[in-house]
Amino acid sequence: MWKIVVGFVVFAAIALFVIAKGGDSIDMSGEKHGTEATHTPEPAASAAPK
Repeated sequence: MWKIVVGFVVFAAIALFVIAKGGDSIDMSGEKHGTEATHTPEPAASAAPK
């Protein structure tokens, strides 16, 4: 039982560390649909030389 508690504490500490290091760059709002989605178009593939 104590191993589960220790594992949870370690996992929580790692999660808090990652969130703190991410700062403002972490987006916790979930999936985006519509105009707020930021999709960049893929670059056009160049024609293969013949």
